[in-house]
Amino acid sequence: MSRILVVDDDVDLLNLVSHPLRSQGFEVDSYDDSLEAEERIPIAGYDLMLTDLEMPERSGLDLLKLAKEVDPSTCVILLTGHADVDTAVEAMKHGAFDYLKKPFPNKELLAVIEKGLRQRELEMENRRLRSELREKYHFSNLVGNSSVMQDVFRMIERAGPTDSTVLILGESGTGKELVARAIHETSNRAHRRFLKVNCSALTESLLESELFGHGKGSFTGAVADKRGLFEAANGGTVFLDEVGDTSPGLQAKLLRVLQEGEIRPVGGTEDKAVDVRVIAATNRNLKERISEKLFREDLYFRLNVLSLSLPPLRERKGDIPLLIHHFLEKKSPEGTAVAGLGDGVQAALLDHPWVGNIRELENVIERATVLRESKNIELRDLPPEISGLASASLSSEETAGEIESLRTETDEEVLSLEEMERIQILKALKHTQGHRENAARVLGITRRTLYQKIKSYGIKEEYS
Repeated sequence: MSRILVVDDDVDLLNLVSHPLRSQGFEVDSYDDSLEAEERIPIAGYDLMLTDLEMPERSGLDLLKLAKEVDPSTCVILLTGHADVDTAVEAMKHGAFDYLKKPFPNKELLAVIEKGLRQRELEMENRRLRSELREKYHFSNLVGNSSVMQDVFRMIERAGPTDSTVLILGESGTGKELVARAIHETSNRAHRRFLKVNCSALTESLLESELFGHGKGSFTGAVADKRGLFEAANGGTVFLDEVGDTSPGLQAKLLRVLQEGEIRPVGGTEDKAVDVRVIAATNRNLKERISEKLFREDLYFRLNVLSLSLPPLRERKGDIPLLIHHFLEKKSPEGTAVAGLGDGVQAALLDHPWVGNIRELENVIERATVLRESKNIELRDLPPEISGLASASLSSEETAGEIESLRTETDEEVLSLEEMERIQILKALKHTQGHRENAARVLGITRRTLYQKIKSYGIKEEYS
């Protein structure tokens, strides 16, 4: 049961607040002397504190600062007179959760306390998950406590110290490059270079030049000698991502590197010895490609000395809460850490199929972190296909309630959809420091669409 501290120099008010809380089952300590309360805060371990703002000896702001020093997750609610509201608002900048203007009904008091304790639970859960990430479930930026991921970690630990070639299998977005880096970092080559290339992103001729280098004049535009990745990574590791998409001609040259430890630059006449460990990855079924004569069987056996399969996210959903908090910590702008997840958010994220795997989850969390409007990530901050809000239909009674809420709860002008979109674009550009491609990715739109909207809304160059 939660422990609550109540501090107020008005004894009558102190009793009026304390008795209802005790009747609700809370463990309550109450003090009309702020100095006595100050002595108890460091040793009692309170979950929530209710304190008057203006008191002799020690103010509510003094007690607030002390409580936050002892335990940053302690929820503090201020009790204020009408004249103290401005000071209470200022105190919220120092970590107060909320304030109540005297006099207040018990119903309002209990509602604010319940909300505050729920917020504390979110922050405590966030801290617990971060601790678990650091201590148990974090392996060189790989996150997971599922049995399949623990098997992956053990395989990395066994494969790392060897010089054996490793083949990593898995769908796009499952973290194949992170696994390759982890293998390199646990190897005897960790002090040397780790160089990567996406074999599906380059034409055959460009990929050959990228891997093996070329001599001056070997083709149009080759104005100087260039070292390839294998030569540049000598003593280290080369990661061949999407190796299943390489051409048969290039596969023959890769086989020669693995068999002989030699390369020949494009246009060159002499071989060069290289000492490189090769880690390859693919989302293709290589056995099928072998049967279709699209991949060399002898190269497959050379690559598949040690094999490691990464499961798709849909098969390790128990890892999603840890991944969420890992990305929250990684993506939150400095000084604006997310407190936790609002109602229904984790359930929605667990229910999503995650076709794009971990990469898709990371993008969703980054987007929500940038676009959120409160301490927590709420359902409204998620893409509609995950939150389900776009497809939710309100009854006429609910719709009327929403309209009435807008009329009674705010005096601010309701923004148009265009203005809301403009604000979100500005937020994304600010978060990405004006990098348009990253901003477009956060917003879930193409770079071309973002350019058009920047021009349409007249967003200044310094913001874009």
